[in-house]
Amino acid sequence: MSGAGRSQALKCFEDLGFYCVDNLPVELLKNLLKLTAAESFGDIALGLDIREGKKIRNIPDTVKELKKAGYGIKVIFLEAADSVLVTRFSETRHRHPLGENIAESIKKERKLLVELKAIADKEIDTSNLTLGEFKEKIGGILELTKSGEMKLTVLSFGFKYGIPLDADIVMDVRFMPNPYYVNRLRLKTGLDKPVADYVLKDRNAGIFLRAYTKVIKQLVPLYMKEGKSYLTIAIGCTGGKHRSVFVANRLAAALKESGHSVVEFHRDIKKR
Repeated sequence: MSGAGRSQALKCFEDLGFYCVDNLPVELLKNLLKLTAAESFGDIALGLDIREGKKIRNIPDTVKELKKAGYGIKVIFLEAADSVLVTRFSETRHRHPLGENIAESIKKERKLLVELKAIADKEIDTSNLTLGEFKEKIGGILELTKSGEMKLTVLSFGFKYGIPLDADIVMDVRFMPNPYYVNRLRLKTGLDKPVADYVLKDRNAGIFLRAYTKVIKQLVPLYMKEGKSYLTIAIGCTGGKHRSVFVANRLAAALKESGHSVVEFHRDIKKR
């Protein structure tokens, strides 16, 4: 999506040693790959957006064709909430590539990118990411590409700030007792032992945590069998500071103990 961070992503790839090309016409992609292979350019990052016009709809078929030809291609789709995209365009005063009202352009752009988004190996929601966090996510993707294993992201969030757009599995843990209403716990987080102890006083919380962890462990091999390289598991509570953080932390630890490659990320833990 325009405004979702393509330029920043290319800078990150460049810092990581990639040869970067921005907005190459789709028709020239095959020629680029032949040239770079012959000249031993190494890894390449290609930035594409709606400036391709209607030809962007040809990308899915081109990617499938190149994968069949043996090229190791990964597609990363950068996403952000409409409200965030509108704010970014307003702050930078940049004109949307489609040239219409910003809100209408975003709506139209989403329709044009449906098929491209569908073939993405990974979707990154940049709505609430700092540049450092964004670079960390891209670094994780590169590590995965080299290792060939599945990368799991366990993410906590607050429903009041919106559901993460890149979540594959979403679990609502607002049924657990809320530490926010206990004065001594309000300023703490789900990473603090007193909060964990408080949540686990509820017998049902412990039962759920064991059962949910077991289910996720059973699902991961099934997703891998289907060829999925990335899996984002989002755990949500009201504010994203206590219950969801506690559950996400315990789930991530259990998955790591099982030998999985896991990134633990608490999106809203610093918000009030």
